[in-house]
Amino acid sequence: SVGVGSLPIVLLTGFFTGGVLVLQAFPTLQYYSLQNEAGNSVATSLIRELGPVLTALMVSGRIGASISAEIGSMVVSQQIDAMRALGTDPIRKLVLPRLIALIFMLPLLTVAADILGLIGGGVIASSIYNQDPSVFATSVRVGISTSDLVSGIIKPVFFGLIIGAVACHKGLTTSGGTVGVGRSTTNAVVIACVWV
Repeated sequence: SVGVGSLPIVLLTGFFTGGVLVLQAFPTLQYYSLQNEAGNSVATSLIRELGPVLTALMVSGRIGASISAEIGSMVVSQQIDAMRALGTDPIRKLVLPRLIALIFMLPLLTVAADILGLIGGGVIASSIYNQDPSVFATSVRVGISTSDLVSGIIKPVFFGLIIGAVACHKGLTTSGGTVGVGRSTTNAVVIACVWV
């Protein structure tokens, strides 16, 4: 649910982000005769910052809301109390699997968004600005450093932890019936987005 379910929205966001970055940056780079560096600028900004952050925001809106609503509904319908009465730890049974799923899947989703973003940038550079795709690809390869890649993979791990912890906490502290579930869901998404 976290990985495959979020893939379409994450890929769509990544593709159009890369395209818009090239669309905005290319004329400025062309003015300074640096249009061959378009891939470099897109790769750097996408892999370092925009890929991880936008992926986390999309997952927060989709999965964070889902987790909070699901657990909040269980609290309101007293299923969590029943689990505790039967000797089952809700943290271990409900929270931990969701946290682990987010921590593992967010870096993979980020990599997918980055790749589609670079493809989107290349498509715009070649179709609108008539840049040779090989020039764009070379610029991307030259522009990406190991530290960028490491940074782009480490951030989503922490973003996944934040989204999962906030969503589960808000779900478990739901009160006030079905209205409270809606309030918890909204709060979970807003707080997770702010932390990201």
